[in-house]
Amino acid sequence: MHSTGVLFLTLRVFSATGGIEKVCRLAGKALYELSGESYIQWIKVFSLYDEPANINTTYFPETIFSGFAKKRIRFLYAAIHKGIDSQIVILSHVNLLTVGYFIKLFSPKTKVILIAHGIEVWSSFPGWKKRMLQRCDQVIPVSDFTKKKMMEMYQLPEQKFTILNNCLDPFLPPPKQTKKDNSLLARYGIDASDMVLLTLTRLASKEKYKGYDQVIQAVYELRHTHPAIKYLLVGKYDAIEKARLDTVIKRLGLQNQVVFSGFIADEELAAHYAMADVYIMPSQKEGFGIVFIEAMFYGKPVIAGNKDGSADALKNGNLGLLVDPDNQQQITHALVEVLSNTEKYIPNHQEVMQNFSFEVYKEKLKGILGGIVSSEY
Repeated sequence: MHSTGVLFLTLRVFSATGGIEKVCRLAGKALYELSGESYIQWIKVFSLYDEPANINTTYFPETIFSGFAKKRIRFLYAAIHKGIDSQIVILSHVNLLTVGYFIKLFSPKTKVILIAHGIEVWSSFPGWKKRMLQRCDQVIPVSDFTKKKMMEMYQLPEQKFTILNNCLDPFLPPPKQTKKDNSLLARYGIDASDMVLLTLTRLASKEKYKGYDQVIQAVYELRHTHPAIKYLLVGKYDAIEKARLDTVIKRLGLQNQVVFSGFIADEELAAHYAMADVYIMPSQKEGFGIVFIEAMFYGKPVIAGNKDGSADALKNGNLGLLVDPDNQQQITHALVEVLSNTEKYIPNHQEVMQNFSFEVYKEKLKGILGGIVSSEY
């Protein structure tokens, strides 16, 4: 197999903490490691919005990273120039299709691959964008749900898709902590004996699809039979959404049951997962849901929605409970079921790692790129 140069184009890698940025960090790390042990000769990572100083060399060295600090014309010129010189160009987001299109225009032999996450590819594209999408040689959706949605919406052949589920960050602290952190209990006014439900997400007034309203309703319905239940919502929130939720919580009389953490640093993630007895997020528009596999990594029973990419994270219910996010009774019943016997619903750690470890992800990516390269010759 001939040696190959790979250009990985991203919007952000290090200057934000969302799911797509996590995917970019780990994909960049995998590509860098593959360049030292396979047919990949070199890898370059170009980020449109990151500053050069945003680099975190834990994932890959600064020698392969270029941050363009929102300078779009510079980014476009450099990406096209380097893309023409590359055998493979990977687009981390559909908003980079224009760059991929120009690279393909000037260098038809360059293989252009799009990583498709979720909601950004679930709404219909205008004609010009569809044509750009069709010029991609391969699409890598992070879930089977996203693959099926794209096949249906854009009439793309199945052979153009290869699913690559997201993976666990290899730098996550190991799941050693078994007791709930006393300082966190004190911070949130939670007792060690409380049964804690956890959701980790951004609370945004424009993104009401994570299912936390239904969890709050379930807490209300269980407040008498499960008086020790607490619901901890972890993540940034905007003022409008927080005010709305405060109104709902006050109306239901749950001020002592529902707790908001606000933003927490990555270093505190493990301790927050350790606080939970159950991880629950019955979402409806999740491309995959890295939080689910993180919760399972930390040995937590997981309840997720069955109408989006969450099913991939739970291996179609083999690693956790899938519920209809529109069915309040089903969500409440699932909580009762898990709380009555949490040990029964703790996911198998070995199975979680066999499906979602970084090493497994890297090997799958190697296979995908290998198939693309070998098809050239």
